[in-house]
Amino acid sequence: MPRPALLSLAVVAVSALVAGGCTMNARSGGGDVTGSVSQPRYTEQQARAELDGLGARYRSSPGDVGNAVRYGRALRATGQSTQAVAVLERVAIQNPREMVLLGEYGRALADVGRHDQALEVLGRAHRPDQPDWRIINVQASIYDQMGQPQDAQRLYNEALKISPGQPSILANLGLSYALSRQLPQAEQVLRQAATHPQADQRVRQNLALVIGLQGRFQEAEELARRDLPPAEAEQNVAYLRSMISQQNSWSQIRQNERRMAAPQRSGAATPPAAAPPRG
Repeated sequence: MPRPALLSLAVVAVSALVAGGCTMNARSGGGDVTGSVSQPRYTEQQARAELDGLGARYRSSPGDVGNAVRYGRALRATGQSTQAVAVLERVAIQNPREMVLLGEYGRALADVGRHDQALEVLGRAHRPDQPDWRIINVQASIYDQMGQPQDAQRLYNEALKISPGQPSILANLGLSYALSRQLPQAEQVLRQAATHPQADQRVRQNLALVIGLQGRFQEAEELARRDLPPAEAEQNVAYLRSMISQQNSWSQIRQNERRMAAPQRSGAATPPAAAPPRG
């Protein structure tokens, strides 16, 4: 049975939306990277349209921090995270105090599975006296990928103290609870995220997943129908029923999470609906 959108969205949200599905808004002086789910996604198509120009500017001016950040972001969006690490590492060595650059470099390191180094770099991407909830959100998601949900959840809650009610943090925290089998807590947090004006269909589909995992299939289907065609919503619930009946369903979710964490290559199959890039 093909994996339906409901499960795909949840898996992607942990491995991509959370950890890297952040959006870059170019500004003078180097750009800014945010994790807000309300921002438009930096798609592979957009990245490919910019890639050649960014690469040419990087080769002519390798010390341009703003261009390096944008180039690294485009490389990651097109599945070239290893090259992004090389580009960003070179510029970061020359600019060890450029926090936006370090933030993008840390995300690229997480893409290629260098989690410990990513955490170290991200720890330098903001100041202790001026913590950045976006960076903390990414750090937390790395702990989730490392199978350390307690550390992840602690950091998500720290990020929420800085930016209360931020839907991207709540969405990540809810899925962290789900992956650690704390389904009532996951539902509560995802419901809070889903009511936020900035929340999109990914949050609602992940909420539907958590509701379905608790056996409330009709409610899950009704929620899924808000954004999906009826046949696809029904397929999602049917898949959930079969998945929950299996003893290893939670290990399957984690295996899917690890597989989906790998950057998508051009021409590769992508999850349906709003599968984000690692950002």
